[in-house]
Amino acid sequence: MAEGMNSLQGIGMTSQRTRGRMIERLREQGIRDERVLAAIAAVPRHIFVEPALSHRAYEDTALPLILGQTISQPYVVARMIELLLAGRGGLGKTLEVGAGCGYQAAVLAMLSKDVYAVERIAPLLSRARENLRQLRLSQVRLKHADGNQGLVEASPYDTIIVAAAAARVPQTLLDQLAPGGRLILPVGGGQEQVLSLIERTPEGFKETRFDAVRFVPLLPGVE
Repeated sequence: MAEGMNSLQGIGMTSQRTRGRMIERLREQGIRDERVLAAIAAVPRHIFVEPALSHRAYEDTALPLILGQTISQPYVVARMIELLLAGRGGLGKTLEVGAGCGYQAAVLAMLSKDVYAVERIAPLLSRARENLRQLRLSQVRLKHADGNQGLVEASPYDTIIVAAAAARVPQTLLDQLAPGGRLILPVGGGQEQVLSLIERTPEGFKETRFDAVRFVPLLPGVE
């Protein structure tokens, strides 16, 4: 039991003190929502990265995963979730598109009791399942699926967060957004990507664009 706890709490470069420094850096970069900061502080990022890179887990940078994918930069995760939460009491039922290794899903699970996450790459999904199992996050439901299609059987969602860049906002995801719900995703190609926040209002969809970002593309199909 003690050994398992040590692996989650971390030692040295993955210690609680190291995590604390990451949270302070996020504050310095403008993240203000204490709910978001507490959620990120609660998730042991080192269990989600490749073992050879665990000493870099609490750097504010994206890190490589298998098959050319990456674990998102902590600041970008925090920024997207803070924008989704602004002026709201919570995230409500949440869909994540692009679960990757499960890191962002774990952060979302700290803020919502109902998280669905889809991933198109089967080996990555297996990693995510194992990582989330270590944290006993049973409220995260994972599915091997094409993220462009969302997850219609569990819709509508109060929150949709997309961890890959689309040339345009997929209509299928807009259709799965509940009234008053919010969707955030990077829009654009190459180095011309920006965060787009879309809210479903009684008058229709309202879009607001924010920071420049860099994400892998949202590809169709499954692997």
